[in-house]
Amino acid sequence: MKKAQQSKTLTQQQIAKISRGYNAEAKKASTLHKTCYVDEAFLQVEQQEVFGKSWQFVCHEEKLRDAGSYVTTDVQGQNILVARTQQGELKAFYNVCKHRAHELLSGEGKTHVITCPYHAWVYGLDGQLMSARRSELIDDFDTSKICLTSVKLEVFCHLVFINLDADAAPMSEQTGALAQEVMQYAPDLADLTFGKRLTYKINANWKAVVDNFLECYHCPVAHRDFCSLIDMETYEVTTHGIYSSHMAKAKLDDNQAYSIEEASVTDHAVWFLWPNMTLMRYPGRGNFMVWRFYPVSENETYEVFDFFFESADLTDSEQEAIAFIDDVLQPEDIGLVESVQRGMQTPAFEQGRYMVDEEGSGMSEHAVHHFHGLILKAYEAAQQS
Repeated sequence: MKKAQQSKTLTQQQIAKISRGYNAEAKKASTLHKTCYVDEAFLQVEQQEVFGKSWQFVCHEEKLRDAGSYVTTDVQGQNILVARTQQGELKAFYNVCKHRAHELLSGEGKTHVITCPYHAWVYGLDGQLMSARRSELIDDFDTSKICLTSVKLEVFCHLVFINLDADAAPMSEQTGALAQEVMQYAPDLADLTFGKRLTYKINANWKAVVDNFLECYHCPVAHRDFCSLIDMETYEVTTHGIYSSHMAKAKLDDNQAYSIEEASVTDHAVWFLWPNMTLMRYPGRGNFMVWRFYPVSENETYEVFDFFFESADLTDSEQEAIAFIDDVLQPEDIGLVESVQRGMQTPAFEQGRYMVDEEGSGMSEHAVHHFHGLILKAYEAAQQS
């Protein structure tokens, strides 16, 4: 993934072109101009104003439940370390030694201290430097004044998030009623365990991938098996501040996707969380999914799809559900968004219209319109004065 660029801005002319025809009322609006899907300049602004200032998923808290446990992750080229101290606190830092900038830990695991593999400087899990070899030979060297650079961290619905923006408002404040909604539909989330990860490389801009997720206007055409899994008549989409909820009832028998005859979860409950994340609860046994879309370039997206279940040993129906997503649903969607990206690179398309309805049904594209409004706000924040 590309590293975040510094101090990238957009001109008034660029903003005017992208937002031409956009209206606060979706049924009167045109979509964003294709330029922001194919021009690297917009990706650089997104890395700074969107990904550099938003809450990003790290892991389920189960992975950091024990004292001494840690994980490392990449957020737009920034290596981040999250650890639980011996006192039980969760801490997040840039994974960089204060001596010569060597990376400290890799992967995930358990440790009592953080020892730099370059010169063996030793830090506590609270980030405080404990010792530095031969520092007794140096004048005015005070270990108490050296600490790893911290990163904002928050546990939200038993999921661990970090934010690179030191001034970011708490996630719980930014997301309004989202936590209440998630826990209403997934009250067992704290007890679920990691089951499977799927990853994909997609030849499309990350926004095209999000756009596709946010509407089911295409579902009866492109996802006929999925439409046999849920009752499309019950599908409702509601937009809120920085998220949207996508809810439907399951069809408990005679679907073409996967077996849910003995399902304890009978709702299709999905939330899109700005800017690049979906939280999902599919019909079946107790489950939860976290799906992320990371830009690699203006024409490529890296997807990560984590599944959490009641146990690490998956049932036949859970294996079947994962296979449906991996072998059927994802190839269908990937084919769609890659075709869209190719189309945007031709002179035949500049922008389209939102197909919306007053009922906020799953067939309506008002959640795409909502997402585009958030993108425009981020662009305006980077506008040159």
